[in-house]
Amino acid sequence: MAVRISGIDIPRSKRGVIGLTYLYGIGKSLSKMILYSIGINENKKVENWSDDDISKIRKFISDNIKIEGELRSEIQFNIKKLMDIGCYIGTRHRKGLPLRGQKTKNNCRTRKGRKKTVANKKKVTK
Repeated sequence: MAVRISGIDIPRSKRGVIGLTYLYGIGKSLSKMILYSIGINENKKVENWSDDDISKIRKFISDNIKIEGELRSEIQFNIKKLMDIGCYIGTRHRKGLPLRGQKTKNNCRTRKGRKKTVANKKKVTK
């Protein structure tokens, strides 16, 4: 049976550090910190975790860390707040442009989307 933490199945064949990164909001360093503070070896596979270990992890995460839906909604609220107050980053969000000073002449297709071709002006014949 798969280990389930806050609605996400963690793969049983992975090491504990890597398995916890399947949760949105938990990276490798945070998962190391979680396992260290609980006292579980980070190289121990998820399938070898006892029920007690799993319940400790669930309790630690629910008490101390925002993950998944709660974190996503907080991030969306922060972005909406930036757009409402009209600061520079908020206007860049609204226009769909890169936020952190990148050049936009040649690159940034991820933020801008597909190319929009602009037709050339017709040449005047004499």
